[in-house]
Amino acid sequence: GAMKTAGGGTGSTSGDEDCRWGQWQRLGGLQWGAGGDRNGGDGEGREDEAMKFNLIDRIEVLAANRIVAVKQVSLAEEYLADHFPTFPVLPGVMMLEAASQAAGWLLQQSRGFACSMVVLKEARNVKYGQFVAPGDALRIEAEMVKATAAGASFKIVGTVGDKQSITAKIELAYFNLGDKDPALAGLDAKLLAHTRARWDVLKLSLAAVAI
Repeated sequence: GAMKTAGGGTGSTSGDEDCRWGQWQRLGGLQWGAGGDRNGGDGEGREDEAMKFNLIDRIEVLAANRIVAVKQVSLAEEYLADHFPTFPVLPGVMMLEAASQAAGWLLQQSRGFACSMVVLKEARNVKYGQFVAPGDALRIEAEMVKATAAGASFKIVGTVGDKQSITAKIELAYFNLGDKDPALAGLDAKLLAHTRARWDVLKLSLAAVAI
């Protein structure tokens, strides 16, 4: 079917073409931070840079199968300089990544932070609508539709005010690196410690909403 792009045009896509394995690797790669690889390499000793793109600024609602999170957009975000120079708007791939991160926090909470890796495996029926400009708040609601041992699927709705900016159905993979390579079990522990530390900060926003 037709899918509106972040640039405002329309393109033809199918459920199989929206976001398969290649994008799973691409977006999953954001979890490694700048310059490093998961085996150490140039990033050795820099685990604190994991998940370089932290796109969720606060959480408003957290329930057993639902989360509402907010991404604030600032002109200070460097990628807006190229997207676009005279009309800065949040790229569609960043909307999708923010949605994946919101759903990922819900998945981590539901599983008790059992695994270090939460990455986008597939996205279907992705549609973009209202532009998200500097100063806007993208409010993302993720509902867990189905949970499996290997991850979960979610229904995503992202809005700015009363207008929809993104809707999608996504599936997240949930695993430890050590499952396939026991030598990486130590890295799992470091990534989980980093994830828990980030959650400790984010959950403060949830407590503030409750007050």
